[in-house]
Amino acid sequence: MVRSFATKALVASLTASTVSGFGVGTQQSETHPKMQWKTCTGKGGSSCTNKSGEIVIDSNWRWLHTTSGTTNCYTGNKWDSSLCSTNSACSSNCVMDGADYSSTYGITTGSDSLTLKFVTKGQYSTNIGSRTYLMQDASNYQMFKLPGNEFTFDVDLSKLPCGLNGALYFVSMPQKGQGTPGAKYGTGYCDAQCARDLKFVNGQANAEGWIPSSNDANAGVGVKGACCAEMDVWEANSISTALTPHSCSPEAYSVCTESECGGTYSEDRYAGNCDANGCDYNSYRVGVKDFYGPGKTVNTNSKFTVVTQFLGSGNTISEIKRFYVQNGKVIQNPQSQVAGLTGNSITQAYCNAEEKVFAEERYPFNEHGGMASMGRAGGAGMVLVMSLWDDHNSNMLWLDSNFPTNEPASKPGVARGTCSTSSGAPADVEKNSPNAQVQFSNIRFGPVGSTFAQPSGS
Repeated sequence: MVRSFATKALVASLTASTVSGFGVGTQQSETHPKMQWKTCTGKGGSSCTNKSGEIVIDSNWRWLHTTSGTTNCYTGNKWDSSLCSTNSACSSNCVMDGADYSSTYGITTGSDSLTLKFVTKGQYSTNIGSRTYLMQDASNYQMFKLPGNEFTFDVDLSKLPCGLNGALYFVSMPQKGQGTPGAKYGTGYCDAQCARDLKFVNGQANAEGWIPSSNDANAGVGVKGACCAEMDVWEANSISTALTPHSCSPEAYSVCTESECGGTYSEDRYAGNCDANGCDYNSYRVGVKDFYGPGKTVNTNSKFTVVTQFLGSGNTISEIKRFYVQNGKVIQNPQSQVAGLTGNSITQAYCNAEEKVFAEERYPFNEHGGMASMGRAGGAGMVLVMSLWDDHNSNMLWLDSNFPTNEPASKPGVARGTCSTSSGAPADVEKNSPNAQVQFSNIRFGPVGSTFAQPSGS
């Protein structure tokens, strides 16, 4: 779920370490947009308290330029070899600047909402998508401990077509980011793909051995990657949605190198220490084709509420349950209609059955600890990520179409949504849907049963 996008004709990024990092530029001040969210106690959403939060954009989107001027250290999808001939040279020669959230990146907040626009034409260039984090204060990410709690939010993705992903998820990032300038500038990202498109990993640039992408003018792949557990609460567009935990061993931030990373950016997807695939629940994929989408039971033509419950305690998650609320009606996830795969929530038993029934090449969720790993990650505390992106690797077909495309749609697990297998090409999506956007709002967090009125017996 990682991708680098253009911002200015001057973009770059950072994921620094606890012992080194980058200086801060003075061309643009860094002022985080404010956004309230709520903590809840009691029952049924009746006792919720406002919390003051802030939004920060990931360092991969930021302008990296010379310490004493405005020469780019990274342009398009390439490093300036004279400034970043080595990883350490970048730290000496380059600084990271602040962000103009609205004008450059299309990121705006209301009192309790965050809107992410897909294509934003700025003063210097065109920005595509974004990745943001919720802050506790100006220098620390907000940490969420998931076991025994539920996370609830409202979402409007009526303007997200095939090929786009308005995602809300948790990763095991360090609370203070990585090194200087830390969380204030959006450093420290990691995920279960062991992201190698990060321009900075563990305190140094990822410049040495960087390979520019052949099909993305703004991205590339470095030698190093950043791994950690990932809980995909919400990967969705108006056509399909998936709820997906990704295990990892270890769960916390770690660094990998080249082929050992696995995931999206390595030749061997399964070589790493994290589960790149996940144990997912997608209602269309489990045979319920009239549940989610435009005009369906959960009608994506209008805003609705998403509730995710993490049953368990301490460092254990026994079950992940999903409810929706729309037009005053509480809607439970439907039961799977695929033979041999029962249930409407994610448990270890569900994942074991999914492994058997979908019969994929590999099932790394169980290989890297399954639900036990997810419980440890959630118990330690995770950072909330909200992003909007298109997919230069597989056109988002894994979310909203038939995937893999060389398998028959009749095979269990292949059909994931109604989008055509020819849809989702980034060039087409960026051209035809520049005004696409997602809005997340009214975030609530608290013990199971505290953020919404749950029907009795659910």
